[in-house]
Amino acid sequence: MLNFLATGEGYAVATASVVVKTVVLYVIMVTGSIWEKVVFGRWLFARAFFWEDVFSMLVLGLHTAYLALLLTGTGDAQGLMFLALAAYAAYVVNAMQFVMKLRAARRDERGWRGAEADAGALGYSK
Repeated sequence: MLNFLATGEGYAVATASVVVKTVVLYVIMVTGSIWEKVVFGRWLFARAFFWEDVFSMLVLGLHTAYLALLLTGTGDAQGLMFLALAAYAAYVVNAMQFVMKLRAARRDERGWRGAEADAGALGYSK
């Protein structure tokens, strides 16, 4: 995509990569919503992942807009690539949200384990 924007070459490869990534994102979204349903009882927007899901909708919306414009032949190649670039930027932010959430969860888990170990050393049991 960046190569196309810089040189005007490689449009077909860039387009194929965006389409494949969009399909992968849809699969991730479906499996993630199944996981949320199993763990939190909601398909999407469970309290624990509300803002991550909101941003995921933006990411999917941008990718879906790209596919719609591509399939209808609306817009020029450069415009489509800039839209794909915006979709990728939104995806990076969304991925950072999930990484931060995972790190916080691991930090909290270590805190609980440390507290349990301290309680055990003091002779307290669960």
